[in-house]
Amino acid sequence: MRGVTIVGAGSWGTTVASLSAASNPTTIWARRPEVADSINEHRKNSEYLGGFTLPYGLRATADLVDAVSGTGTLVMAVPSHGFRSVFRQISDSIPSDTPIVSLTKGIEQESLATMTQIVAEEAPDHDPDRVGVLTGPNLASEIIAGQPTASVVAMKDQSAAHSIQAVFMGPTFRVYTNDDVAGCELGGALKNVMAIAAGMSDGLGFGDNTKATLLTRALAELSRLGIALGGRPETFAGLAGMGDLIATCSSDRSRNHTVGFGLAQGKRLDQVVSEMNMVAEGIKTTSSVLGLSEKTGVDMPIAYHVGQVLHAGVHPRDAVMSLMTREAKAEFG
Repeated sequence: MRGVTIVGAGSWGTTVASLSAASNPTTIWARRPEVADSINEHRKNSEYLGGFTLPYGLRATADLVDAVSGTGTLVMAVPSHGFRSVFRQISDSIPSDTPIVSLTKGIEQESLATMTQIVAEEAPDHDPDRVGVLTGPNLASEIIAGQPTASVVAMKDQSAAHSIQAVFMGPTFRVYTNDDVAGCELGGALKNVMAIAAGMSDGLGFGDNTKATLLTRALAELSRLGIALGGRPETFAGLAGMGDLIATCSSDRSRNHTVGFGLAQGKRLDQVVSEMNMVAEGIKTTSSVLGLSEKTGVDMPIAYHVGQVLHAGVHPRDAVMSLMTREAKAEFG
């Protein structure tokens, strides 16, 4: 059996590597040698998932070329701001028919490209039908603890999608397939912006009515943009849309929710970020989403107000008031 390579040893990359290693030869690349050494010697990634023991079958390395050598499936778990530079280093080493799966839920700021679009740009000879995403309501700490959940692997080549489904599916991690790569990828990226808004709502002390209203309108908003960019409407009602949105907006384990909550509590953005050990994709993705909103002409009021809080110094409470006093309109249409 050809092995699986996970590029990126953050919490989600390590969790997915653990799922794979349960039944497949799996290698994980860590940017820092000490993280790789800890995984190999102690079966721990204390930097991101302290307290969890990793499978014996998981091999770690800090050598990127070594990690991808001979791999049968490549899984990219690098934050959006570093995705292109890391993938560029290995793009020539990956056979054109190797399935490539992105775990990254973000949009590149400079180009407004998704991660699968970056793969297409950096590896133009790679079979585009064998490039996709794994996404859904996937909080890493819950999954590695064995709590039941589900995800979706989206790829045009359904034969490849089913092989990836078999790699990661287990007793507590159910994997569905989908061929709507654009919709699934955009749902995962856009919900991070909405999770910041949800964190602000909770940080301001608002209750369930507010949260329900926010989630409903957030889903409508991200669906509008996702459909304009090529996604199918039903995708946003599924795991990659509604499922991921609910999990990320409701959990205090969500990095993006943590950002919004901290801002509503009066912390500065740089202070919130410095207190976190992981990347909150929604901070950078907000600017990208607003760029896509302008490009497509799709109205994104929640994302706009999140941007005002993050980058224009508007207080979350003032942003809520501005949202609530917008011009009255029909719910649909």
